[in-house]
Amino acid sequence: MSNTDKIEKQIILKAPRSRVWRAITDYKEFGTWFRAKMETPFVVGKIAHGQITYPGYEHLKLEALVETMDPEHTFVFRWHPGSDAQNLSFDKDPTTRVEFRLDDAPGGGTRLTLVESGFDALPPALREKAFRDNDGGWTEQMKNIEAHVGG
Repeated sequence: MSNTDKIEKQIILKAPRSRVWRAITDYKEFGTWFRAKMETPFVVGKIAHGQITYPGYEHLKLEALVETMDPEHTFVFRWHPGSDAQNLSFDKDPTTRVEFRLDDAPGGGTRLTLVESGFDALPPALREKAFRDNDGGWTEQMKNIEAHVGG
């Protein structure tokens, strides 16, 4: 795996695991901090649909194929970064894997680790931009979820 195949971010949230879990897996709450109008819930084996509402990215659809929901521990989905997912297939087109892991933080609270991997499988024309945009985007999203769950 190259150093441009994986993004990893980590934050300590001053909230219990149950609160953080709800923020990342309840589709309405996810949409609030992620800045997307989610139309369907997250269900293992199903595609959750939404529309990005973040200024400058409103033209992007969000489609996430949910792989894992291990309550208060791991939430995993696949998506098509940096592209309008409406015209792509989860069966044929390359995706990246987004994993949220929750652990107890030393001294209380929850350690949230985010790992997005699989950028090396993207077409060369998309790979570098998707990695750069998502690296910055996840930095911003960590701030957003921190504010959402109460810091």
